Formats: sequence, structure tokens, C-alpha cells
Amino acid sequence: MTSPNIEAIRAAYAGFASRDQERVLAVLHPDVAWVHPAGMAAYGLGGTRHGHAGVREFLARVPGVLGGMRLMPAEFIESGDRVVVFGTREVTSRRGTTATLDFVHSWTMRDGRATRMEDIFDTVALQHVIES
Repeated sequence: MTSPNIEAIRAAYAGFASRDQERVLAVLHPDVAWVHPAGMAAYGLGGTRHGHAGVREFLARVPGVLGGMRLMPAEFIESGDRVVVFGTREVTSRRGTTATLDFVHSWTMRDGRATRMEDIFDTVALQHVIES
């Protein structure tokens, strides 16, 4: 039996997979904090974005940095209002170099919607792909 929080997060990943931004936003609280490592600031992808407008702005920047990305969540762990997802992302540079990199996503939930999503990954490895 899967919890409602995990089902909501699975729906967000399904939205990412189908490139359906509205499906992703439906899982996010209107005041969501969307957090990415500061080490990605040079590419306009680091720091915290707030609300749906901030998430849209972040997602709009990704195609200017990467040629493609596919998230493959593998394990979902829930504790209280937190869902932690372990997985891999397949990233392709704008020049066509592809690599598979690990990620951890920490989602904080309230009333079935994510109020915070923090993306944790090896920024140096991703930078190598971006620059390749």
C-alpha cells in the first residue's frame, strides 16, 4: 500500500517524464520552495525559487543548459511529512554527451502538496556533462 504523499510525488515524476509542467505544478503548493545546490548558480540553476512562478522560471532555464534530462526515481522513503527519493538522472549536454548521475530529492509535504523540494546531487559531475 502506497501513501497519498508518495502517490503525489510519483505523479510529479510522471509529469516530468511526459514534460507536462502543469502536472508537476499540481503537486506543488503555491508557495513551494524549490531548492537546488548553490554550485549550479553559474548556469542560472542554483539557489531557491519560490512559488509556481519560480519553478516555471527554473524549468524554463534547463533547456538552455542541457540538451536533455530524464529522471528515474528508484526508491521512495516516507517519514512524517517528508518523502525522500533516491534515483538517477540521465543528462545530455547541448553537444550530445550523456551521463547517468545519482540524485536524492527531499520533498516536504503538507495537505497532499509539496511545500519544499530539495535536489541533492554531485554538482561537479553535472558541470562536467554541461561543459562536455
